Amino acid sequence: MKFLLNFLETPLETILKENDGTVHPPATDKQLQHLMEHLPPILRQKRFLEQDYQTKPNYIQKFDLKSRSTDGYLEMIHHSSGSSGKPTFWQRGLLDEVQIASLFERIFKGFGSMDKTTLAVVCFPMGSWVGGLFTTCCLRLLSQKQYKLTTVTPGNNFDAIHACVQNLDFFDQIVFLGYPPFVKMYIDKHSVKAKFVLAGEVFSEEWRQLLMDKSGCAQDDIISIYGTSDAGVLGAETSLSIEIRRFLAKKPELAKELFQLERLPSLMQYDPLSRYFEVHPDQTLVFTTMPLGQECPKAPLVRYCIGDRGSILSVQDLLKKLKEHGFESKHFVNLPFVWVFGRAHWTISLFGANVYVENIMVGLEQPQVHDLVTGKFVLDKTEDRLLIRVECSQNTPQTLETSQMVAQSILEQLLRLNSEFANYVPASQQLPQVVLYPYGDSQYFRQGVKHQYIQ
Repeated sequence: MKFLLNFLETPLETILKENDGTVHPPATDKQLQHLMEHLPPILRQKRFLEQDYQTKPNYIQKFDLKSRSTDGYLEMIHHSSGSSGKPTFWQRGLLDEVQIASLFERIFKGFGSMDKTTLAVVCFPMGSWVGGLFTTCCLRLLSQKQYKLTTVTPGNNFDAIHACVQNLDFFDQIVFLGYPPFVKMYIDKHSVKAKFVLAGEVFSEEWRQLLMDKSGCAQDDIISIYGTSDAGVLGAETSLSIEIRRFLAKKPELAKELFQLERLPSLMQYDPLSRYFEVHPDQTLVFTTMPLGQECPKAPLVRYCIGDRGSILSVQDLLKKLKEHGFESKHFVNLPFVWVFGRAHWTISLFGANVYVENIMVGLEQPQVHDLVTGKFVLDKTEDRLLIRVECSQNTPQTLETSQMVAQSILEQLLRLNSEFANYVPASQQLPQVVLYPYGDSQYFRQGVKHQYIQ
């Protein structure tokens, strides 16, 4: 357990000292070589070494947990929901927790938790899902490193959260960790001065400002992290990245020039010696889970793709580009940037739950509704609810009764197939908003072209 002692005894600055702000610092070559020498037997096969990247279908779903492990020993198991309703299981070990604890250390050091007593309220769903338990394990490690950090785990239960807040009111500060719309729903109802660590969804700077106004916190007190069931946390916002994103939110043309889309992505900084990123030619991110010293991950992922569209850039290059447009900052974090637009494929994230196009398809295929609709739809969301635009069959009237029937059918299948949706999304927000459109609607359901389920 040398790596654990090193984490507990080593200052954060020393842990990060081998980073030079680039996407490929010199130390990564040695680490990558060490990782290649300690892969599970299945990953040493030529067909994997020659693939552009690995994915859940071509690797995770084809091989069991033991095959994906370096030694067959499974230390801890989490799971996430799959598109068919069959869960995916992930192995986690102490090494994973230590690596991600370093990322949380960057956040809580910024919150002043070495000096201020801090109550961390974990509002992610608890149980065998990745978010709540994995976060808790990482925070527990951090509390052993001279941080005045106390963790409480009410999960995504509003009453339990409020009981914690009301009865544990003797801390210098409180930090909520959860999914953006869920946390905001709580803050809208209860005015609490707090700080936030948020995951699972991209939010706008206007949304950040609303939360700042409601909770009385500063912009640096709302930190978004880039997390995934597959590999824990990959990156996080910093004071510098937040300042840049707020600058670009007011300059959409510059944002489009930098990011190549008319959308403002999440902008994070990451440690390439922990999670090494590359960009595939189709503009999706691929990452490799790196060793920690001589200790390799028990279930490594190599050039693994979760379908997130985005890119990477050194801190020096991005700051140089921004300086040409008048950006200056007193902040500096010597780590590269990763920006993320979200899943490039058929997925919408709501309260941190991945909702798949296939889940909706099943809902529209049920006997009570399948004659009323064509099966084509567009999956979207409002701030706190799924929004599904559905094409009616040619003779189906667009009535309130029909939309309610379709919504109920979709909900029943979501609850059956998707355990994340059932457990992450508050019951009051689970019924989707269904909007019916006439057959062949020119805006969403044009005839003769390939239909896009997420537009």
